[in-house]
Amino acid sequence: MSTETLGQGVTHTPLIALLGNPNCGKTALFNRLTGARQKVANYAGVTIERKEGSFTSPAGHAFKVLDLPGAYSLSATTPDEAITRDVVAGLRADEQAPDTVVCVVSAVNLRLNLRLVLEIKRLGLPMVLALNMVDVARKRGIVIDTAKLAQELGMPVVETVAVQSGGEKTLLDALDAMPRANAVKAQPLSAIDAVSVEETQREVRRILAASISYANDTGNLTEKIDGIVLHPVVGPILLAALMFLVFQAVFSWAAVPMEMITGGVEAVGAWVGNHMGEGMLRSLLVEGILGGVGSVLVFLPQILILFFFILVLEDCGYLPRAAFLLDRLMGGVGLSGRAFIPLLSSFACAIPGIMAARTIQNPRDRIVTIMIAPLMTCSARLPVYALIIAAFIPNRDVWGGVVNLQGLVLFILYFAGIAAAMAVAWFIKRTMGANRNQPLMLELPSYHWPHMQNLALGLWERAKIFLSRVGTIILTLMVLLWFLSSFPGAPEGATHPPIYYSIAGMLGRALAVVFEPIGFGWQICIALVPGMAAREVAVGALGTVYALSATGDELATTLTPIIAQSWSLPTALSLLAWYVFAPQCMSTLSVVKRETNSWRYPLLMAGYMFALAYVASFLTYRIALATLGA
Repeated sequence: MSTETLGQGVTHTPLIALLGNPNCGKTALFNRLTGARQKVANYAGVTIERKEGSFTSPAGHAFKVLDLPGAYSLSATTPDEAITRDVVAGLRADEQAPDTVVCVVSAVNLRLNLRLVLEIKRLGLPMVLALNMVDVARKRGIVIDTAKLAQELGMPVVETVAVQSGGEKTLLDALDAMPRANAVKAQPLSAIDAVSVEETQREVRRILAASISYANDTGNLTEKIDGIVLHPVVGPILLAALMFLVFQAVFSWAAVPMEMITGGVEAVGAWVGNHMGEGMLRSLLVEGILGGVGSVLVFLPQILILFFFILVLEDCGYLPRAAFLLDRLMGGVGLSGRAFIPLLSSFACAIPGIMAARTIQNPRDRIVTIMIAPLMTCSARLPVYALIIAAFIPNRDVWGGVVNLQGLVLFILYFAGIAAAMAVAWFIKRTMGANRNQPLMLELPSYHWPHMQNLALGLWERAKIFLSRVGTIILTLMVLLWFLSSFPGAPEGATHPPIYYSIAGMLGRALAVVFEPIGFGWQICIALVPGMAAREVAVGALGTVYALSATGDELATTLTPIIAQSWSLPTALSLLAWYVFAPQCMSTLSVVKRETNSWRYPLLMAGYMFALAYVASFLTYRIALATLGA
C-alpha cells in the first residue's frame, strides 16, 4: 500500500484507523507511529477528541492514521463507542472512511479483546491485528501461536510492544505488505446485529483454544494483589492511606524546591529594584510581574508532585481498582463507580474530567457527574491552598511525628470537596427522580511497573501547561491588574497606598460590601475577579495587590509573610472555605455548555457553587470569630 495517484496530480494517502478496547495500548502505539506529527481536534458536532497523525514507513510509503476512541463493541452504549462505530462503518459524511483497520489487542486479555475484532471483521474491511503487550504475556508464560491465530482470524497478525522503541516495526512491515486496492466499502451494521453475543463468545473461545496455551502460565500476580487491594475492608483503608500519603508528600517533598524558587524570585526582584530608578517600568517589573507571576510560579513543585502520584497510579493500573472500591459508596448517592475516573481527572483540571464523563452510559449519571466535577479540588486551587496554609498553619508534626499538620489540613480540604460533591450528587438524584443503578462493568488491566519514559513525558507536559499559563494568561492578567491598580493614582494628601484610589481599588471596595460579612477585605475582592479566568491567578493577583500596597522601599515579592500579617485567622479560614466551593473558571463553564448543549447546566453550576461558597465561608468566618476572636 502506498500513496495512490488518482489522476491530474491528485494523490490519495491511505488512512489507517487504530481501534481497540481501552487499556490495550492503542494510544501508545499511535504515539509511537506518529511521534510529533499529530493534530488534535473534536469530531464535528460533538466534543469527543479526534486524534490524527501521519507517518512514513521504512519502505517510504506515506500513511495517515486515526486514533479512534476506545470501544468494547460496535453495539455502542456510549458517545465514544458511537463515534468509533460510525467512522469504521463509513457512516459519517464529514469523515473519510478508513482504507485499513488496525485492531490493537492486549496479548494478556484476548478473551475480552477478540469480541471487537470479530465484529469489525464482519464489516469486510482490510484488517491487521496488532498483538500488543507480547512482552508481558511471555513473562507470564502465555504461549501464543501467532501464525495459527492469523489463520483462525483470517487476517495478518503482528506482535507489537508499543511502549518500547522499535516496538511498532512489525506493524509497519505489515502495512507495507498490504496489497494496493481500491477502497472497500464496509458491510451494513446489520451484519453484526444478526449475530448474538453468545455466538461471538463461542467463536472467541474456539480461537483461543486453537492458538493459545496457558499451561505454563506462572500465575496471575494481578489476581493475588487484587485479593488484598480489592478486599471490602482492607481495600478502602489502603486507598485512604494512599491518598493521605499523597497530600503529605505535596508539602514535605516540595519544601526545598519551593524555597529555591522563592529565593530566586526575591533575588531577581532585589536586583531589579536596586538597578532601576523609580518609575512606572520598575513598578511594572517588580510589583506587577515579579510580585504576581512569581507568587504563582513558586507552587510548580507541589503541582508536579501531585501529578507524579496520579500518573504513577494510572500507569500501574490502580485507578480502575479505586473505581470498583468506590462503586458501592458512589451508588449510595446516585452515581456509578464509572464516574470515579472523570472525577479523579478533575483533580488535575475539571475540563478533562467533564469531557471524560462521555464514557458514562446513563444520561442522568453523566449529567450528575458533570455537575459535581468542579467540586473536586483541581490543581489550580493548590496554589491558593498552599499559600494560606503556609501562612497560617504551623509547619510541625503531630500525632507523634507521623503526620505533618500542613499536609493534614490540605487532606481535609480535598476531602471536603469530595464530601460536598457526594452531597450534591445525592441531592440531584432526589431532585431528578430515583433511577435504578446500573452494575459497574470496567476492565481491570494487569498491574505493571510504571514506564519511566511515559511518567517523565507526562510530568513534562504538565509543567509546560503550567508554565504556559504563567507566561500567557497569568502574565497578561497581572499586567492588566497592575495597570488597573496603578491608575489614576493617589490624590494629594492621600492617607492610603495609591492602589486604594485606583480603578481596581474602587472595584474592590465596591465588592467588599458584598463580601464583608464573610471577612474579605477589598484587597481579596480585587483578586477574586481575575481568579474567575483561572484559579491560580488569584494568588498572582494577591501578589500584585500587596506589592502595590507596600510603602517606602519595601519590595513585596514574598506573599506568605505579608498575608500572615494582614489577615486574621478567621479571614484565612473563610477564604479556604470559599475556594472549596467557589464558582468554576470561565473555561470550565464553557466546556459544560458544549458537553450538555445547553446554557441551563453551566448557569445552574455557577449559581449553586456560588451559593455553597458564600454559605460555607459565612459559617466558617462567624464560627471562627466566635471561637478564636478577630
